[in-house]
Order: sequence, then structure tokens, then C-alpha cells
Amino acid sequence: MAVNLPGTSGGAPSEPAESGVPAARDAQNTPQAPRGPSSPHENGPHSGNGPYNRRGPHEHAARGDAPGGRAGARRRADGSRGRKARRAGRRPRPWWVELPVMAAVGLVVALLIKTCLFQVFTIPSGSMENTLRIGDRVGVNKLAPLTGWKPEQGQPVVFKDPGNWLPPQPVDPNPFTNAVSSVLSFVGLVPPKDDNYLVKRVIATGGQTVQCAGTTLTVDGRKVDEPYLHPGDDSCAGMDFGPVKVPSGYIWVEGDHRSDSADSRWHRQGPGGGAVPVGNVVGPVSAVVWPVSHLDWFGWTGR
Repeated sequence: MAVNLPGTSGGAPSEPAESGVPAARDAQNTPQAPRGPSSPHENGPHSGNGPYNRRGPHEHAARGDAPGGRAGARRRADGSRGRKARRAGRRPRPWWVELPVMAAVGLVVALLIKTCLFQVFTIPSGSMENTLRIGDRVGVNKLAPLTGWKPEQGQPVVFKDPGNWLPPQPVDPNPFTNAVSSVLSFVGLVPPKDDNYLVKRVIATGGQTVQCAGTTLTVDGRKVDEPYLHPGDDSCAGMDFGPVKVPSGYIWVEGDHRSDSADSRWHRQGPGGGAVPVGNVVGPVSAVVWPVSHLDWFGWTGR
């Protein structure tokens, strides 16, 4: 008769087992079934495994691969370096191209200065000594007439010969040097050669009456003080004249070296009665610019 011991359901009696050991041996000897995903996210789009291992557009942006991130900044930096390298690699223009360009620019600038600002003239005689000496180069303010300036009493001015005050100027027989000097004179780099210009001091202007008697020069009956006269000269230098009324639009001019100046006094029989048209005036003498030993400044309008 079979007797069932307590705790058994029948059959061979069960052996007592050490806790955990048989289970471990069974786990080692039992074939493993293919493992499925332990959770819905293990092989999902954010797991990094399987066919979902691709970064979406938001992940690109988070990692700095979008156009506005680090990769875009690197691309822009590379492009900037490339442009700088191309600019640095440009070949400079050859000197035979640069030289004519610089010469042309220099001539244009000189022409503008001569036309609108200052022009240099050479003093050929001693008629304005000791204010201006032979060989001095003076700067004439050509901007003043463009801004409404009119000649005034006491100002030294340069003017074009109003008619046979000067003998004809010699012409350079060498055609090449004559052409070069004419071009340089035209742009203002050297004093004028072919035109006849004179420099004198304004004694009276249009509408005024000038007269000289003995040693006294008067304008409209008032004595003129002349501290600029050459030492040893007086205002009349032995030549009395007048009274002479200066026509409107003309000026009466005389040299500071009164005894050595063929000025308005000597041309009273010529056009204008010895007076010079204001239209012939180039401008006031503002400065002596050469030589260095005789540099002088007379003011913007020759005062």
C-alpha cells in the first residue's frame, strides 16, 4: 500500500534542494529563446539600435549640425578664409600700368589746384623790391575772385598785360622742350611762359581820383601812407601826374620800387589811361613760396 508523504502529490518522493542552486543550473542548461524588446522603447526610434538609428532634424539641430550650428559656422569660416586667400593671391598691376595712372591723377590734381586755388608766378624784375625780389616765386590766390573778391587799395596783385606794357617774350627754339614746358605751364607745375603777366600794388580803384605831386601821393584828396616803398624812394619818384579819375571796372597800379617801375604812370596814353581792367587780374599775391630764405605770407587777399 502506497503511502503519500505530506508535501508530495504522488510518485517518487521529492529531494530537498539547496536554495537557488538548481535554478541556476537550469538556467545554464536551458536554451535561450530569442530575446524580444524588453520595453517598447528599446529598439524604437530613440534607442540608437536597429533600423531606427537615424537622427531626425531636431536631433541635428540639438547637436549643432544645422546651418545655424557649429557645422554651419565652420562652413562660413572656411568660405571666408577662401575669399581672403583669393584676394591675397591677386597679382599687383605692373609698374608700366601704375605709373601712367599715377601721373595722370597727379596732373589732374595740379590742374584743379592751378585753376581754382593757387598758381605760382616768377618775379622777373625789381619793380616790387623789396617786397618781392627778382627770382621769387609767389603764390596767387585764384579762389578769391571766384568767391566775390575785388581788388582793393594796398593789395599786391598779378594781372595780365593790358596792352604792350611788356616786350614780346622769347620763344624756346627747341620744339620738344617748348612743348614740355607749355604742358607743365598749362597744368600749373611751372610758371607761365608764353603769357605776359605783371605784379604791382593797387593804389586806387574804379571811381577814385589819384594824384602825385612832389613826394606826396593822394587818393580822393587823402595822403597815402606807403611803408612798403623801396628804401630811398618816395611816392612820386620825380614823376608828378594827375589828378586822374580811375574808370569804373579798372584799377590804378604802381610798383613798390617806384623809381624802377613802368606802371600805370608810364602808360597814361594807352588803353584805360594807364589803368588796368579788373578782368585782367588773376588774383591777389598771398605768399612768397620760394626761395626758403624769403618765405613770406601776405594773407588770403594779400593784406
